[in-house]
Amino acid sequence: MTKKTIKILIIAVFLLSAYFILFKIVKIQDKILKEIYPTRYSEYVEPYAKENNVDPYMIYAIIKAESNFNPNVTSESNAIGLMQLLEETAEEISNVVENKEMQTEDLYSPEVNIRLGISYYAYLLKHYKGNNVLALAAYNAGMGNVDTWVQTGTIKEDGSDIENIPYQETNNYVRKILRDYQYYLKLYDVMS
Repeated sequence: MTKKTIKILIIAVFLLSAYFILFKIVKIQDKILKEIYPTRYSEYVEPYAKENNVDPYMIYAIIKAESNFNPNVTSESNAIGLMQLLEETAEEISNVVENKEMQTEDLYSPEVNIRLGISYYAYLLKHYKGNNVLALAAYNAGMGNVDTWVQTGTIKEDGSDIENIPYQETNNYVRKILRDYQYYLKLYDVMS
């Protein structure tokens, strides 16, 4: 073997080793990111999202922001469960979706909370003509506030000026969910 051949073999082995090391690092990184951006409760999210024509990855982003996948959480404003539903909102949606009464403790059930939360988000999307920004803002601040902001020109009807959402909490909420939604799409190879 010539010195040139040995050099080429050493470089090839080095490059191949570097490739496998980088591949392993990327796999580990994906595994860590999937722990940070999980798709827990997919047995409920997937079918109810499909039934309501809602992107399941948007729902995962909402659940992550609302409860970080903890079904037993209750907020200071008494929003309950994975999708942080207020009892009054859940009762209204339950009456429409299932035509039956609901008990407060039902909202701690992942299936019930996700079913009602997705139905509510789908309702908001329909109300805002498929605009995720306005639907997310309404999910956080209420439809009355968002409708007023649009009517008074505080925010545009197309939701293109989210920086003008007047409630800082809602402004941050919408941005966080849209950011996390993009992470979900990239991480789970949904983007085309």
